[in-house]
Amino acid sequence: MTTKWTLSPERKAKIQRFFLGKTFTDGFLYRFVIYTLLLSFSYIYLYPLLFMFINSLKSVDDLINPGVQWIPTTLVWENYTRAFQVLNLPNSLVDSTVYVLKVSIAVTLSSALIGYGFARFEFPFKKMFFAFMLATFILPSQVTLVANMLIFRNLNIISTEWSMLLPAMSGQGINAAIYILIFYTFYRTIPGILIESAEVDGATQFRIFRTIVLPLAIPSFVIVFLFSFVWYWNESYITGLYVGARVTLPLWLQAFRASYETIFPPGTPGAELNEAILLAGNILTILPLLLIYFFGQRLFTQSIDRTGITGE
Repeated sequence: MTTKWTLSPERKAKIQRFFLGKTFTDGFLYRFVIYTLLLSFSYIYLYPLLFMFINSLKSVDDLINPGVQWIPTTLVWENYTRAFQVLNLPNSLVDSTVYVLKVSIAVTLSSALIGYGFARFEFPFKKMFFAFMLATFILPSQVTLVANMLIFRNLNIISTEWSMLLPAMSGQGINAAIYILIFYTFYRTIPGILIESAEVDGATQFRIFRTIVLPLAIPSFVIVFLFSFVWYWNESYITGLYVGARVTLPLWLQAFRASYETIFPPGTPGAELNEAILLAGNILTILPLLLIYFFGQRLFTQSIDRTGITGE
């Protein structure tokens, strides 16, 4: 004689609530799918970074051994010591940070002013100028390369930081069009009654911008500054062509092999350059950006939510 096992209605309700939740989005199945997708995409993006870090700690024997993949037999920290020395990291890090801060602050302030002008003032051919401004983001830098070189040579600022600072101060920095668009979109969300009330009270446009608009636009300033900092830090082609000096760590990384052979001449014992040392140099180059995002990711994501990037 067999007995049929059945679930009570209360038990069924608990199981259903556990897997599906009250609104489905708080159930186990929904969370399992979401976390699985997040982990999968995270692995795709983190794989190159993990590959560089693991291989940067390998010895020469581990690099040529196909049986050693993710766990090195020995951790060779000397790879980082040599990369640290070749990159001249203390001095190059300070020079890179100072240079990138200057151009990032310049392009952020100029973009904020230009975006405010487009958002709050009416003038002839405004739409045409705005379209031309957006077109500068579409055009590749190679199109204006010769013209910029001639202008900078006539101004006698070629091979100096002013060749990057001057365009940043005039709203023509790297990807400045997208910064202006971010500010423009955010300024359009500010209620016009605030501006009109200040104008009725006799406030000048500069005072309105300084006392009303700037405090409200802090999220836009944060996101534009972080974007510009990362783009100027990683830009090596334009910076190397206009400035010509090793002002950023990526430019030092481009000359890594030549610098290594100068510091460690070929033929000396243990001075051979290998892939692990090169990867250690790459890790040291991107480490400042990783630290900035690690400590500022909450402010970064909050600023994105509060700016016009989301279309709100």
